[in-house]
Amino acid sequence: MPMIQITSQEIARYRSELSDNPSALQALDMIEDCEGDLEDAAIALGLHVGQEPDRSDQWLDGLAKRWRVSLCQAEIQAALKAGSIASAVALLTSETSIPDVLATPVVLYAIKSGIEDFCKPLQEKLQSNLP
Repeated sequence: MPMIQITSQEIARYRSELSDNPSALQALDMIEDCEGDLEDAAIALGLHVGQEPDRSDQWLDGLAKRWRVSLCQAEIQAALKAGSIASAVALLTSETSIPDVLATPVVLYAIKSGIEDFCKPLQEKLQSNLP
């Protein structure tokens, strides 16, 4: 997976949309501090909340995959497809035990990866389990 960059324009747009979510704003500040590098920001935030990220380039990918079942639920997918980052982050944090500050980079990762592509392996697995 190539490095995912968030532009300063995207950060500004997300910041206005997530303005009432202090954890999301903290995550966006870290992404900005990491010059838009989503992986670096997620690792720094993970360390901040007591996670122990291995310093590989795939830590965020693994973290996002851990929450794939939740991210790929119809409600969160609908929010993402509608472009509502705030709804997706709020749903993810309310329905799971993900640390609040990590929800934003995980949601952004799923969006930047393409939510359809991100959810495809889960849907294929579910379909293969059907009788």
